[in-house]
Amino acid sequence: MLPQVGRIAGMKESPATESNAPTRALGNSFDRMEWAGAFGDLGTLVPFVVAYITLLHLDPFGILFAFGVSMVAAGIYYRTPFPVQPMKAIGAAATTQATQTFTVTAGAVYAASLATGVIWLLLGLTGLAKRVAALIARPVTTGIILGLGIGFMVEGIKMMANAWIVAAVALALTLLLLDSRRFPAMFLLLIGGAAYQLVVEPQVLAQLSGVKPELRLPELSFTSITWSDVAIGVLLLALPQVPLTLGNAIVAITEENNRLFPHRFVNERGVAISTGLMNIFSGSVGGVPLCHGAGGMAGHVRFGAHTGGAIVILGSILLVLAFLFSGSIATLFSIFPKAILGVILFMTGAQLALGSCDFGKQKNDRFATLVTAAFAIWNVGLAFVVGMALVQALRRGWIKL
Repeated sequence: MLPQVGRIAGMKESPATESNAPTRALGNSFDRMEWAGAFGDLGTLVPFVVAYITLLHLDPFGILFAFGVSMVAAGIYYRTPFPVQPMKAIGAAATTQATQTFTVTAGAVYAASLATGVIWLLLGLTGLAKRVAALIARPVTTGIILGLGIGFMVEGIKMMANAWIVAAVALALTLLLLDSRRFPAMFLLLIGGAAYQLVVEPQVLAQLSGVKPELRLPELSFTSITWSDVAIGVLLLALPQVPLTLGNAIVAITEENNRLFPHRFVNERGVAISTGLMNIFSGSVGGVPLCHGAGGMAGHVRFGAHTGGAIVILGSILLVLAFLFSGSIATLFSIFPKAILGVILFMTGAQLALGSCDFGKQKNDRFATLVTAAFAIWNVGLAFVVGMALVQALRRGWIKL
């Protein structure tokens, strides 16, 4: 859910200082390219949703419902391909049961989402999010975006290795069709990938034939949260995510949006409020922790999205799946081959990294950017800390290159 109070969410029609925005349209579009761009973030969305459902046995309805409502609200409000993604650190920790002392339950995930929402709502309303973001040096921001992009490309390559010949052909055709409006590259990936999956795994078709609509309605998740869930959700899931969210889903997405869409200017305060509201909503209805990751915007834009219409389209599809097919979502998602999701993730990373290639003229800035990027490939939170420390050391002359 997103703020509906005008300027408090940080949205304003700011005069553009850059002219490289993909479009100047102020309204949302729902044309062929927006439909293609709507699926540009599947490489991140599908694996995390499937992991939450199959490993932690979370109710698919709550996850899809929270995603769908948040996406529709984001698309309508921001009117750019402003993404809604699962929080990666929390998702990785929860789905791999990374804690050795406690077991992560569905209630702990809901508690983590609620705690995350409260944290970012308070940081946004008090203005602290914007003040902290203003202290972040430009080389650190650029390095985080670059590192995330390269990290996505590396993960994409790992996924493509699952069926490298198919992935190589799909990647080559995608590159050839990137600028095609007649037949967008994303349609090739989805249709071709589904056909390939049905050929190599014919049992998927049998499973799909058994899928039937079954109406579901929203339910509150508060009653399933225990005090143990609160402790695990806050201390072991929510708090470790804060630096990552600040770097990727507050600072980096603000930078990415304003670079690509200067006519739809956002600021860190508004994005923090948005993050807080949608997580409180998500945790209340059985969803997972959500964020506005910069990689999501890169994926949507790379495959053709220029407005918030793409996000509304994807959110609407997820809402239909939630209300009618949430009981069969793992089966429906199985039609997307891992190699094809890898191609999508690789192209998303390339788009994200490409937008951060301006390292600055000073050697110190370029070095700080590269070091931050290297750490961001591994851990964005650590990259933020190391990058800020390195910038200060270079500026104070403690380190000389």
